[in-house]
Amino acid sequence: MTEISASMVMKLRKISGQGMMDCKRALQEANGDVEQAMGILRKKGLATLAKRAERETTEGTVVSKISEDGKAAAMATLCCETDFVAKSDDFVTTASALAAAALACAADEGVDNILETIVDGKKFNDILTETVSKTGEKTQVGDFAKYKLDGPGLISTYIHFNEKVGTMVQIETSDETCAAADVLKQTASDIAMHITATKPLSLDKDGVDPAMIEQEKAIFAEQVKNKPANIIDKIVEGKMKKFFSENCLLQQQFVKDNSKSVGQVLTEAAKQAGGEATIQRFVRFEVG
Repeated sequence: MTEISASMVMKLRKISGQGMMDCKRALQEANGDVEQAMGILRKKGLATLAKRAERETTEGTVVSKISEDGKAAAMATLCCETDFVAKSDDFVTTASALAAAALACAADEGVDNILETIVDGKKFNDILTETVSKTGEKTQVGDFAKYKLDGPGLISTYIHFNEKVGTMVQIETSDETCAAADVLKQTASDIAMHITATKPLSLDKDGVDPAMIEQEKAIFAEQVKNKPANIIDKIVEGKMKKFFSENCLLQQQFVKDNSKSVGQVLTEAAKQAGGEATIQRFVRFEVG
């Protein structure tokens, strides 16, 4: 059997971040081959993940990253079992790698695509496996989305201070000058914050699931079934109007000025910027 020196153990420990005894055992199993030992440690991480597969990952963080030119942005969640691990250096480092992987990913969605993306010479899946091995907790990517601009516009992200909820919103503008205006950038950021706080169901009523609309109508009709038949439809219509204003982003009262809707605020900001703007899409992720 190859003699495992202290320097070999230290080298593997530096590369892997594992404990001394784990590194020594891996090197002994690999007959001193550091690369094979790394594979053994990765396998240990996979075994840990499989063993804890039924555990709930209700802790973690939301991460995001925007390209240098502002034309692309990505958001994802990294989830684990406990708040203790979520605050650890290993988890925080992995979360940072996830943000980079999300932006570098060739696909715009799909967690599996993230896992295959190369970050600093490694597949993110390998980075994740190493983290599981270090922390002993189930850790996984929960959500992922990537937005890219096809024309004039901007993408804004907002992550709440607890880092457990965040939003990414894409806005299309009439020209690049409008998109670059500070007033529109600030408004886009404010709208992302608004979405984080209010949890809209969709951009407008056309985006609400028809089944949900019918369900709400049925509920409202039941609530006023004892009213005269000739006014039930009007009452239900009024309640549905309120439902849309509370749950559709463009109709919601803006959190920073409830005298205006989100749609009105964006229109006014775009006008100040010398153009027009429309929200194309948004995504809101929450851990837990």
